Amino acid sequence: MQDLSLTGLCRSKRFDSGTHKVVSAEAKKLIEGLALQKPAMSKAAIHRRVKDWCIKSEITPPSYETVYGIIRQLDPALMTLAHEGTKAYKQTFDLLHRHNADSPNAIWQADHTLLDIWIFDEKEQPVRPWLTVIMDDYSRAIAGYYISFDAPSALQTALALRQGIWRKNNPAWHICGIPEILYTDHGSDFTSHHIEQVCLDLKIQLIFSAIGEPRGRGKIERFFRTVNQLLLAKLPGYAPPGHKSPNPVLNFNQLEREFESFLLEYHQAEHSQTSEAPQKRWNKGGFLPQLPESSERLDLLLLTIRDTRRIRRDGIKFQGLRYTDPLLANYIGEDANIRYDPRDMTEIRVYHQNKFLCRAICPELSTKTVTLKEIKAARNQRRKQLKQQIKDRVSIVDALMRNPQSSSPTNSTPETIEKSQPSKHKLKLYFNE
Repeated sequence: MQDLSLTGLCRSKRFDSGTHKVVSAEAKKLIEGLALQKPAMSKAAIHRRVKDWCIKSEITPPSYETVYGIIRQLDPALMTLAHEGTKAYKQTFDLLHRHNADSPNAIWQADHTLLDIWIFDEKEQPVRPWLTVIMDDYSRAIAGYYISFDAPSALQTALALRQGIWRKNNPAWHICGIPEILYTDHGSDFTSHHIEQVCLDLKIQLIFSAIGEPRGRGKIERFFRTVNQLLLAKLPGYAPPGHKSPNPVLNFNQLEREFESFLLEYHQAEHSQTSEAPQKRWNKGGFLPQLPESSERLDLLLLTIRDTRRIRRDGIKFQGLRYTDPLLANYIGEDANIRYDPRDMTEIRVYHQNKFLCRAICPELSTKTVTLKEIKAARNQRRKQLKQQIKDRVSIVDALMRNPQSSSPTNSTPETIEKSQPSKHKLKLYFNE
C-alpha cells in the first residue's frame, strides 16, 4: 500500500549504507596507503592507480565510488598528520590543557603586539607602535603595559612589569602586587638573563609556553583583539591587515592617553568569559596583594635604563635637564649611577656604589609629568626652528651675492666703485681681493 503520510516524502536509506562492495584486503590497503601519501593525490588518480594494479593482479577493480568511500572513512587526524605535518596536527587535534588561575595574582601573562594604527613619532614620521601587556589570568585585568616605537625587548617587559607590580598613581586602577607565576612565550626578551634574575629575586616562577605553540596565551591575544576592535578602530590612523597607506593623525602621547582611558573602561565592563568586571573580580574577597619592600628596591631590579653622571655643585645634568636633591651635596665631584623611567622624566633615581641615594627632582618639571619622548620632540622642534632661521638668512645672502646691483647707488663708496671697474689683471682674482 502506498504511504501517503509525510514520512513517505523522506528519502529511504539504502540497506547497504555504510558498507562497501567486496574489496580485497590488499586493494583496500593500497587505497589507504595511496591516500596517505605526500603530496596528496586526487581521488581520481588513486582510483586509476588501484584499477591498474587490480587488472595486473587479475582482481576485480573497485568502482570510483567505492574508492571514494574508503578514503572518506580514514581518520581526519591521520590525514592531517600525513599531508600537513606535525605542527598542523598539534594545532587541530592535540589535547589542549587550558590552565585557569584560581585567585588574583596567581598567574600573570606577558606578551607584545604590533598595534594596527599609524601615529607620528618624535621626528613626525609615520610608525606603528608596539604594545606590551601584563595580564592577570584570574580576573583578565591589566596589571601593567608599555607602548613603544621599538621592537619588543627586555626593557619594555621590565617597565611593564614594574608598573604592574607597584601601586598605580591613578586611584581607579587597583591591580598591583607580585605574581606567583609569570607565563610568557620563548621570545628573547622574556628569556633574557635580566628577566630571569628579576623573577628569581622577587620569587616569581617563570614559565614559558611550548615553542611554536601560542595557544596557551589565548586570553591575552583576545585582549589584543579587543583593543583593535573597541579602541583602535575608532581612532584616526587605524590600519587593519591589508591596509597599506598610513594616514597618521595622533602622536605618541595622544595614543597613550586614549589607551589608558580605554583601559579604565575595560576594567569596569563585564567580561564575557568570567561574567564579572575584571577589577571587581580582582578585588573580590578583600584580596591583599604582596608588594616589594620598597619602590627603590623594585626600581633597582627592573629599571634597566641606567647611566653614569658626575654629581656637580648645581646637581646632576641629564638629557639637558638639571636634577637636584639636598643629599647630593655630600657627593659633589663623585660619579653616580642613575636610573629613570622614560615615561616620567620628573625625577631620576640616584645610586652611589650600588646603594640607593635619593630621588633627584627636576625643578622645571616638578609640577607635571614629562616623558622622554616629549623632551626629544621639543628638542627636534627647536632644532627645526633654528635650521629654518639659518636657511632664511643664507638665502638672503645668496640673493644679495647673485644681484650686487640691488644695492642702492647712494650707498656706494669710492672703494666699491673702484672694485666695480674692470680689472687690468690678466689673472682671475677672488672677490675679496
